[in-house]
Amino acid sequence: MPETFAGLPELPKKDRLKIPRHPMPEQAPAERVRNFSEVALGYTPETAIEEAQRCLQCKEQPCVAGCPVGIDIPAFIDLIRRGDFAGAQAKIKETNTLPAICGRVCPQEDQCEQVCVTGKKFKPVAIGRLERFVADWEMASGEVAMPECAPFSGHKVAIVGSGPAGLTCAAELARMGHKVTIFEALHKAGGVLVYGIPEFRLPKAIVDYEIANLERMGVEIRTSFVVGKTATVHELFHEMGYDAIFLGTGAGLPYFLGIPGENYIGVLSANEFLTRVNLMKAYKFPAADTPVRLGRRVAVIGSGNVAMDCLRCAKRLGAEEVICVYRRTRAESPARAEELERAEEEGIDFRWLSAPLEIFGNEEGFVTGMRIQRMELGEPDSSGRRRPVPIAGSEYEIPIDTVIVAVGQGPNPLVTRTTPGLELNRHGCIVVDKETQMSSIPGVFAGGDIVTGAATVILAMGAGKQAAAAIHQWLGKLERGEVSKPWLASPAVA
Repeated sequence: MPETFAGLPELPKKDRLKIPRHPMPEQAPAERVRNFSEVALGYTPETAIEEAQRCLQCKEQPCVAGCPVGIDIPAFIDLIRRGDFAGAQAKIKETNTLPAICGRVCPQEDQCEQVCVTGKKFKPVAIGRLERFVADWEMASGEVAMPECAPFSGHKVAIVGSGPAGLTCAAELARMGHKVTIFEALHKAGGVLVYGIPEFRLPKAIVDYEIANLERMGVEIRTSFVVGKTATVHELFHEMGYDAIFLGTGAGLPYFLGIPGENYIGVLSANEFLTRVNLMKAYKFPAADTPVRLGRRVAVIGSGNVAMDCLRCAKRLGAEEVICVYRRTRAESPARAEELERAEEEGIDFRWLSAPLEIFGNEEGFVTGMRIQRMELGEPDSSGRRRPVPIAGSEYEIPIDTVIVAVGQGPNPLVTRTTPGLELNRHGCIVVDKETQMSSIPGVFAGGDIVTGAATVILAMGAGKQAAAAIHQWLGKLERGEVSKPWLASPAVA
């Protein structure tokens, strides 16, 4: 029988289905709640090779169609199976420039793994874990697979926002030979990857590594540059000389509930809380300058991935009691299954079928408690989920020191308000052509959460990649004189 790396046997296809899916090694719950180190520890080479053998290399390849950026999944997994980790990473990077990030935070269970043929009768191949493995192997080995970039085209493209959509769009355009500049409003590049996702899920050294590779491709990154204030979209075109612009500013405007008491001290949006903890490194206070005040009892309203991050951060920051308040049941929770399970393992108190009615405070203006309404599920609403219905007379109160509101976020209006002619939908998101990602202004493209509303990292990356291809075509038409540089009627509006 032929052997692969480390002397592991290469099994016949008929025996591959007998291999159980390998769990992800991780810190024990009692240990990890005391630190911000990464929870998931990653596969060993031997585990990765054995897991890779579970892939049947089927001809239909539905996993590729299930990947928003179109990674050749069977090909990179087969290279892992053969022990060619460098080749596997190079194969992934043909279509995905952020594999170490995607392998950690993308919901593979709802995308590529959901349609895995092995998963029809058994557990699907651990595609995301294998992607993470080869990305981590590359970082540890120093054998960096850098994509080849075409000669300079003579065109300049501005990317507004350095989140996953902007980073992906920039990488694709750099490959095509265009000069790319990313404009980031914060002092550090990475967008939601650095301010929103905690260290224990996505170490910031990994984001820094991926961004450094982008700079090696020739991409310029300008931080502390607020498009809409420092310069408008109009000025990027007509004073700074860019030929096309991609808007990837994300969804950073927090939503609140509109219930009494939300103005008390100790009520935070998830964005503010996570930005303090992650970007400003409050978890290292006082070694870092930014503190975060929690108290003994913390309530997080919501049950999506952002809520899970808030709950688990609060636990690590020393809160004795951390409560999740969600008006539907566990089955309707929008969080990833593994993040929900990890939160449960870490001792989070989940109050399902519970809706906050009012937040209480004292004379000094600080939060002291919350009134909660018990709910039951009624008929389905427009989303197809059963509507939560209040149970009469079921209200109760709990003492609380801090309330974190994690019920979603929308697009920041700074860029859109200062760009006349830009069509928006009723939610304030940019309207784009579904095929090209071009907005109502020729030459201005957009993608990610600024278009869809809050969604996933990988969907934002897919939009950035799609937009890059369309921008490349636009620049070709500009060269041939088939289109003209866009002209906005007014440089800015108040």
